[in-house]
Amino acid sequence: MAPVGRPRGFDPDAVLDAAIDTFWQHGYESTGLAELTAAMDISRPALYRAFGDKGQLFRTALERYIAQNMAYVDAALAMPTALAAAEAFLTGNARAVTTPGRPPGCLSVQAMVTDEADAFSLLAENRWLIQERLAHRFTQALSDGDLPADEDPDELARFLITLTTGFAIRAADGEPRQALLALAHRALAVFTMSDRTPSEPDSTPSTRKH
Repeated sequence: MAPVGRPRGFDPDAVLDAAIDTFWQHGYESTGLAELTAAMDISRPALYRAFGDKGQLFRTALERYIAQNMAYVDAALAMPTALAAAEAFLTGNARAVTTPGRPPGCLSVQAMVTDEADAFSLLAENRWLIQERLAHRFTQALSDGDLPADEDPDELARFLITLTTGFAIRAADGEPRQALLALAHRALAVFTMSDRTPSEPDSTPSTRKH
C-alpha cells in the first residue's frame, strides 16, 4: 500500500515540474499551498514531507528549472568560434524564454520578486557561473586568434548575460520570439565589428598622393 498522504505512483520529478509551472504562472508571492497541492496532485502533508515548506519547495523548483533549461548554454559553449558561441547563446535563450506551452519569460524573473534570500543567491550564483564559462570561452577565442587581441572576454560575457536577462523580462512583457531573435542578431554586431584584428590594414581610403 502507498504511504498515507502520498498518492500511488508518486513521482517527485513530475510533481516538482507541476510546482515549477505553478510558481512560474502565478509568481512566488501569489502562489498558495492550495494551488500547489492541487497542481502537484499531492496532499499538504506529502508536500511538507517531500519538499519542506513553500520556500524550500521554491528553491528546489529553481534548482530543477536551472538544470532543465540550461542545455542551450552547453551547446553554445561547444561552438567552434566566438561569434557562433554568442549567436547560439543568445538565440537559445530567446527560444527558451518563448517556449510554447510554458509561461513567457523565465522562472528566474518570478524569483526576483520574492523575499527568499536563498532563491536570490541561487540565481545569482547561476548567472555568475554562466558568465564565467562564457568569459573562459572568449578567453580561449582570444588565445586562438578568433577575437582581436584588445578584446575583453569578461566584458563580452557580462554583455551577453545582461542581454539575456533583458530577454526574459521582455518575453514576460509579451515580446514575441521573432522580435527577440532579431535583437539577438543585432547584438552580434559587437562580434562582427571586431572580426578584423588590429594588425590588419585600415580599410579607409588612403590620402597618399600617387
